[in-house]
Amino acid sequence: MSSGLASLASALRRGAQRAGALLRARVLVPAGALGLRLLRERRVHALGAAAAAFALVAIASIAPPSRPTGAEELQAYLDEHAQTFVAETGTAAPALAERDDFDATPGIPTLKAEGTNYAWAKMVMLFGGWPITDDNITVFTRWMRQENGPPDWWNRNNPLNNGWGTTGGTFMSGYPNLVEAARWSADALNSNPGYAGIRDGFANALPAEKIEAAIWASPWATGHYNNGAHWHYTPVEVVEAPASAWG
Repeated sequence: MSSGLASLASALRRGAQRAGALLRARVLVPAGALGLRLLRERRVHALGAAAAAFALVAIASIAPPSRPTGAEELQAYLDEHAQTFVAETGTAAPALAERDDFDATPGIPTLKAEGTNYAWAKMVMLFGGWPITDDNITVFTRWMRQENGPPDWWNRNNPLNNGWGTTGGTFMSGYPNLVEAARWSADALNSNPGYAGIRDGFANALPAEKIEAAIWASPWATGHYNNGAHWHYTPVEVVEAPASAWG
């Protein structure tokens, strides 16, 4: 019951008590019929007031309780449906995925910027569609040394003395630049049936000695490098060509 209803009920109870006292009080009234009537009226009024007081008290006592506030309803819901979460400690850190190692293949502009005899050998591999392996590059730079010594390997912009696609049409002619020379050297090896053993050796990344034997056996050099007797195996020094040779 709210505080307002409780105060009302208390007041009504006090009124009922006074009405009862009135019924019990001795009141002097005139004698005769008038006195009897006044006495009856007082009794009736007292009984009516008492009845009304008791009725209001009864109503107040059975009045429904006040509705809870929104905050009270929310708290009651949380108390009933509350959930708890327990975090485990000492859990292992997530595993990191391992990545495979990889090698980046340089492009033509990168090799041109490098500008060395080794860069030109790799450029021919790219134009020919062959893998850039240690044996492939070792053989190719040795081959370049046999045709033009390292100090001037870019001579006439024709490191292999290739006659395929040159400006003069012979192996003594040259190319506009070393990039065109690399393109035509790869094209010659891929096109001429007499060079099949060489291109197969590069394409399959065969051991250096097998590729070199294919070069000696091919018609690339009329003397066949004396079947390898004139071949040199010392490491080839790295030499950079002039920027003008690259075009």
